[in-house]
Amino acid sequence: MDTSARPTHRPVRQLLAASVGNAVEWYDWYAYTFLATYIAARIFPEDADDSLVPLLSTFAVFAVGFFMRPVGGLLMGAVADRHGRRTALTVTILLMGGSSLLVGLTPTYAAAGVLAPVVLVVARLLQGLSVGGEFAASTTFLVESAGPGRRGLFSSFQYVSTTAGQLAASGLTTLLVATLPEESMNGWGWRVPFVLGAVLSLAGLWIRRGAEETRSAEQRRAPRPGLLEALRRHPRESLLICGITAGGTLAYYTWTSYLPTYAELNAGVEKSEALLAGTISLAFFGLLQPLGGLLSDLPRARTGPRGGVPVGRRPLLLFFGLGFALLCVPLLHALRDSFAVLLLVSCAGMVLLTGFTSISAAVNAEIFPPRVRAAGIGFPYSLTVALFGGTAPYVGTLVKELGHPGLFPWYVAAVCLLSSLVYLRLPETAHRELRR
Repeated sequence: MDTSARPTHRPVRQLLAASVGNAVEWYDWYAYTFLATYIAARIFPEDADDSLVPLLSTFAVFAVGFFMRPVGGLLMGAVADRHGRRTALTVTILLMGGSSLLVGLTPTYAAAGVLAPVVLVVARLLQGLSVGGEFAASTTFLVESAGPGRRGLFSSFQYVSTTAGQLAASGLTTLLVATLPEESMNGWGWRVPFVLGAVLSLAGLWIRRGAEETRSAEQRRAPRPGLLEALRRHPRESLLICGITAGGTLAYYTWTSYLPTYAELNAGVEKSEALLAGTISLAFFGLLQPLGGLLSDLPRARTGPRGGVPVGRRPLLLFFGLGFALLCVPLLHALRDSFAVLLLVSCAGMVLLTGFTSISAAVNAEIFPPRVRAAGIGFPYSLTVALFGGTAPYVGTLVKELGHPGLFPWYVAAVCLLSSLVYLRLPETAHRELRR
């Protein structure tokens, strides 16, 4: 019997390998987001004489956010399928650590001219490649590492670690801004989180190098899959990933990233209160994830001749999708200039959102066969995130500028409703054996 296909006997080490590395990845990614204004002032000065500077600034934002993440999902997913999950996890964290250090060491425009924005663009392209590949590799690794009846729980740590990274970046940025003089923050303070991120990447690399490979010996002996084999041989499954992800990623970025800004623009909430409510609800969200994963793993309760309570992946997905379709508009319309109301709305959305985020990694991994699992997940997932999640703040801001801010909640609700139709037709996979 091929024992290499069995789940690992070191589940804690496996969880740490995926979670710590993923947290570092997202810490580095969000650090750039929180410090963007400081970086822009030093690298993309408004009074720059060279006309290439504003062009490169635009390219940095769009090329990374809407192009490199799907490319990273495809390429790093292929690495995971061809050379092993652990190899792909090593590559992604090295890419993120190196690109984070590159951001931290980027020369200013005053010192290097147009070379400064070029270096920053390269660093952000590498970060986008790494983040896009991280989900594909870590999702597959986490779910394949889980023992029987624990795939949902292991899956939930994808967003536990993502949230931890976001909170760490936000906390460190807040601390630096609060303690350093403005001159120091503009001079060298903004570089500190990125240099620290590179150091943390080394710690994540050390943990990941001690993890066990989850690809079976049979898979390692089989011919290596082609780069586009998942798309070519499994088009239905690829489209299924898009349908599952569309509503979830739009709701996720709306509630975890855009909601404080939305509350400022549409309800007059003070910026400091909006950010505090967002931070508290984000911490609450991270704590909810394992509960959602555990709930999806519970066996059906045999309470009568016709079965019992339908516990599994699909009920949680429908709880999320239909919940957002019905409640997104009332929740966002309920916002007013009140910290308490904003916090309640934020936390209510986080509860609904957990129905998707806590199990999305497991659902995705259970759709594809192991030969192309990572690449099969990586490209359609990252592409859908770029199209729906990454554009959420832009769509919300655009409809506000056009004078129709009330349309944005309906947009979120409609996409979640469409994803719910996909969830209704999904087969329940929670209690099936994972293909290895």
